[in-house]
Amino acid sequence: MQKTTFERRASLRFKHFTRRGYALFSCLGREVVIGTLSVATLSNAKAEGVSVRKEKAEDTLQRTELKLDEVVVTGSRAPLTQAEAAKIVSVITRDDIQRAAVESVNDLLKTAIGVDVRQRGGFGVQTDISICGGTYDQVAILLNGVNISNPQTGHFSADFPVSLDDIVRIEIIEGASSRVYGASAFNGAINIVTRGGETSGGSVSAEGGSYGSFGMSARGSIASGAFANSLSAGYKQSDGGTDNSYFRKSQAFYQGSYKPRTRSLSREASNKGGSTGDKSTLLSPSGEPEGGISWQLGMSTMRYGANTFYSAAYPDQYESNARIFAAVKADAVASLAGGRKVHIVPSVYWNRYYDHFQLIRGKETGENFHRTDVYGISVNAYTDWFLGRTAFGADVRQEGILSTNLGRSLEESEYVTVMGHGDKNYTKREQRTDVSYFMEHNFLLRDFTASLGVVANMNTAYNSSFRFYPGVDLSYRPAKAWKMTVSWNMAFRMPTFTDLFYKSPTLEGNKDLKPEKTQSLRVGVQYRAKGVEARLGGFYDWGKDMIDWVMYSPEDVYRSANFKLDNRGYEVAIDLLPREVMAQSMVSRLRLGYAYIDQKRRDGVPIFKSNYAMEYLRHKFVAGIDHKIVGNLTASWAFRWQQRMGSYIVYENNKSTGVSRPYTPFGLLDVKLLWTERRYELSLTMNNLTSYRYHDLGNIPQPGFWLMAGAKIKINK
Repeated sequence: MQKTTFERRASLRFKHFTRRGYALFSCLGREVVIGTLSVATLSNAKAEGVSVRKEKAEDTLQRTELKLDEVVVTGSRAPLTQAEAAKIVSVITRDDIQRAAVESVNDLLKTAIGVDVRQRGGFGVQTDISICGGTYDQVAILLNGVNISNPQTGHFSADFPVSLDDIVRIEIIEGASSRVYGASAFNGAINIVTRGGETSGGSVSAEGGSYGSFGMSARGSIASGAFANSLSAGYKQSDGGTDNSYFRKSQAFYQGSYKPRTRSLSREASNKGGSTGDKSTLLSPSGEPEGGISWQLGMSTMRYGANTFYSAAYPDQYESNARIFAAVKADAVASLAGGRKVHIVPSVYWNRYYDHFQLIRGKETGENFHRTDVYGISVNAYTDWFLGRTAFGADVRQEGILSTNLGRSLEESEYVTVMGHGDKNYTKREQRTDVSYFMEHNFLLRDFTASLGVVANMNTAYNSSFRFYPGVDLSYRPAKAWKMTVSWNMAFRMPTFTDLFYKSPTLEGNKDLKPEKTQSLRVGVQYRAKGVEARLGGFYDWGKDMIDWVMYSPEDVYRSANFKLDNRGYEVAIDLLPREVMAQSMVSRLRLGYAYIDQKRRDGVPIFKSNYAMEYLRHKFVAGIDHKIVGNLTASWAFRWQQRMGSYIVYENNKSTGVSRPYTPFGLLDVKLLWTERRYELSLTMNNLTSYRYHDLGNIPQPGFWLMAGAKIKINK
């Protein structure tokens, strides 16, 4: 659908679209700009603007809008387009990232209605991410579709080895998704999709601001024939703005791909008898080019003051982490009798994580060392036939930890020396293997989609027997502007190593914990017309053997325990897009969203204090406006108001008073000013404009007003 803009130019509409660096857009030989989708809509993924012209200063506000109804989204085992998909996938686009008044991926996720982000410090350090009333352990974190969740604890899963500048989009899948992403996707999944090296170029940026904050980063990409490569690196540091919340963090990320190009026709061009030109690529039914291989390597380090991380009785805690991540994925096609094709996508990955924790900085009391290794291999395949599209596959994931605290005791002859600490040894070990077999079928009709699937899972740490978790997603499109969805899925999650084994003066794990189980029901309706997007959805999750750290009395320590807990709620969002109605509008987008969640416990055990599961957001309201000021200067305003249930124990002089204090609702206002030129960008980000002092976690006051100024130089081929 062509939309009007100040510069009227011809636009191209592609039947097939994919995020891969070697896909159709790469064949154009021109820069592609992907436009805006409001986070608040939490709607199915779609790219709102595509232009084949060179980027200009006002491209983020003035561009030819093109609606792509057949963007491939990630919500099922088989690739389905936005129009076909029956499961809701929300997307934070590259344009959203560029405009947002944030400094980290974790800050960016705060703007999504159904996502709860709790931080102990700024810039994404010490962050817990949850979805729709769940906990931080119940969300699968993926990087380009590869699961990088940490089995030691979900506290570390959000330590991304990429920067905001690396990311092309973030996909958010709400609700039980074990049959798509495996056990860790208990209550949803977040997939970080990075920019490949589809075009040669790069950028260098620097920023600085309040509380001694400083950062720099660089990114470069090279495209040469069938090869594409990109490399980025960055460093940030800050005093943190509150007591013992300073940090030093760095990351590096490399991504490459090899994709042979052909002179074959795309499926749409073949059907029409046309040609796509010399650089066209044969496309699979999903819009993916057939064949090829991609790989990625990431590293990150963090050192920070862990202010009251495990207990307010010890305010001078310290932690350092390091991550190494590597993955390789192939894309192949096999031909069967009768000309049918089976698309096969195998992948292998490895994720190592080092953790050094001190309960009291510089002292051995409560000191822990951990080394976690995750090895995985996955094979996913799908094929089309007259009844629709069928997908099947298997995942094998090996999780292991060496530790001074977590696991089962080793014989002295089995001790392993802690790297960098020659006088320390890992004295405990635990490991487990998770095996899953997936099967899914998608009935694809003109106005109706039914996606039915099941996962058979076995874990060596839990009876080594297979258990089955089915699910069904349905969507109906009664008219072009409307889409209605309903889904029911079962899911499960193994306890983390911390849940099972951790022991300290204030925490005590439970080796007898059972895996979490849930049934999740979701319904929704979406509306999209010229100048407006709207969505209304509701959910009910029946939780069994849910895991949390709880206190049974004011004198108790936190203990990991199972209990029954249901989550229920709804979300409503609306986006107004004045540019679609009046091209000269100064305002490009106005967004409003609200989410409500309630919980119901189904057991009679009295609990004095929940540390995570029952400290959910009862109310969350978000609002924002993006507009032009003058020339190439734009502004993006974001407001967030939330009320958290639960309470925290008040400490005085590092001692518990036994008094429980409810969380206070708060609202925060942020703004980002952005001046954009073809070769450079200048930005000024101001967070918490009213300098309101609030608590996201008990006894840890968050910083007041925070200002950051930045500059980026773009190097284009």
